[in-house]
Order: sequence, then structure tokens, then C-alpha cells
Amino acid sequence: MGLQIRDGRQMQALTGLSQGQFDHLLPVFSALDQATQQKTYAEGVESGTRRRKPGGGSKGKLPTMAAKLLCVLYGDQTYPTFDVRGTHLDMARSQANENLQKLSPMLSDTLVHSERMPSRALSTPADLKAALQGMDQVIIDATERA
Repeated sequence: MGLQIRDGRQMQALTGLSQGQFDHLLPVFSALDQATQQKTYAEGVESGTRRRKPGGGSKGKLPTMAAKLLCVLYGDQTYPTFDVRGTHLDMARSQANENLQKLSPMLSDTLVHSERMPSRALSTPADLKAALQGMDQVIIDATERA
């Protein structure tokens, strides 16, 4: 069954993106997935551990690239537990975890490739000062946990 998006407001609430933004990211995400699959296949053939051709084996609960992208965006936007994510996506919590581990780096690469990933590598105070140049106010939002 998976997530059923009814309208633009729900799309924004569940993914943080409009339908247009989602449609813009999808081809980049798909291309990176294809490249990753080809690389994995080539490495498996070279090492002799590959038993199936690409596309072989059982099909997962996320059959399309749109479903995969929706899954990872939903998780990043709402941050549900794996039990909740699995229930909403009609899969076991362990599979929800595996999907997140596989798809999150692909989403990150997609955002970097499409130049939508903000710079977060601030290793020195001087880097932070340069990044905040011209800003009047900085608000830090954090959750404290014991």
C-alpha cells in the first residue's frame, strides 16, 4: 500500500517538498540509483560473489524510484520510529531500517549533485564566522535528551 499522498499540502507535510520539487529530484535520484546498482553488480561479478543478473530476486515493498524517494523524504521530514515507518509503508521494521540505511546516502548524493545540499562542513571558528557573514541573528534549535 505505502504512503498515499492526496494533495500538495500533504506532500509538503510528509516530505518537506512540493510536487514540483519532488519531480525535479526524482530523475537525479533514479540516475544515482542506477549507477549504484551497476557498480555493485560489477563488483560482485569481479569478486565472483554475484549469483543473479540485475533485476533478479524478489521485489521489495518499494517497487518504483518515486516510492523509494518518497520513503526516504518522509523519514527525514517526520522522523518516525522504524515501527511507525514500517506500518505506514507496509513493511517490517527491519526492512524499514535497511531501506533507510540504503536510501539516505543516495538522497544526500542527490542533493549534492543537484546543488541543493547546504554546506555544513565548518571545521574552524573562522569558517563559522565566514558562513555567518552579514547575518544579524543566529537561532540554534536543539532537543536535549538524557
